[in-house]
Amino acid sequence: MTSRQLCVTGLDGNSGGKSIKLRGRNADINIKLSAWFGWSRPPFHTIGIIPFILGTFLVWRLNHAINITIFILGLCGILLAMVSSYHASLYFGNGEDERSGLIFQRRFAVPSGAMPNSLFSDRITSLRISIAAIVPALLIGLFLQFALRTGPLTLPLCVFCALPGFLYRTGPFHLDETGFGELFIGLCYGWFPTAAAFYLQRSYIPPCLHWMALPIGLSIFNVILLKEFHDHAADLSLNKTNLLVRVGKTRGGILYGLVSILSWLALYASLGTGIPRKALYFYLPVMALSAGVSIMMARKKYENPLTLELINGCTITVYLGTTAAYVLAFL
Repeated sequence: MTSRQLCVTGLDGNSGGKSIKLRGRNADINIKLSAWFGWSRPPFHTIGIIPFILGTFLVWRLNHAINITIFILGLCGILLAMVSSYHASLYFGNGEDERSGLIFQRRFAVPSGAMPNSLFSDRITSLRISIAAIVPALLIGLFLQFALRTGPLTLPLCVFCALPGFLYRTGPFHLDETGFGELFIGLCYGWFPTAAAFYLQRSYIPPCLHWMALPIGLSIFNVILLKEFHDHAADLSLNKTNLLVRVGKTRGGILYGLVSILSWLALYASLGTGIPRKALYFYLPVMALSAGVSIMMARKKYENPLTLELINGCTITVYLGTTAAYVLAFL
């Protein structure tokens, strides 16, 4: 075999070594890119995207016209704000995600296990990603308000969207340790995207939209509460004081059921604000699923990790189904 053949096959001492190093470096870059992409939590972008689409759909249904440019820019702004808050959460998380990921790998909750363990210490990259995402999000807000003239509340709505995500884990507020952070997240991802989507198109917010956002926000509250069941052992070891740590698992399971009941009542109450009553018919299967999961929570089925995975998936389905019921009703 010639020297050139040895080089090509990687058996040559110099060229082969360089080739192996290059492949190793490329593999390391791919692993890091995959890890940071995973920590951007693409599946969880739906909690901002779907309500935003619902608000835009409501505009189209009432006015038979929407501004596509405003829709695309607004959607991009929300996505960037969520990416920024997720990476800020990683940077200021004080290691609870790492510890939780080591205790329990989960599919539906926030993917603590998505990042290789060797990258947990490289949190500064998350801070840079967070800043790199929030800057264009704010620029989009400025452009929408002053160039496209979407209304004077555009920037306040943008700030309201971004702040809860940042303050959920960052000091000095640390909303996740006050016992009220879950409510802020439910409000942020339940009411804001729907209201913002409508406001950007028409510069006002109809009363029925507040009622629509209420059951959606309550279902998101339960999604966040379920995440804390996954993280409970890690949160206790780190002396965190989030809502579930404060009330305990037993009361947390009861709280889940009470919030579910409130979401059913809220959707029914929303029917008296101009929303088609057929929304209730589309919501009935969702309500049945929600009731079944609430019973499982009351019976402490969350103690089984596999069952907790199932409950998590069902809770996300309830959230998606709640939003879909409104969309189908207007169709």
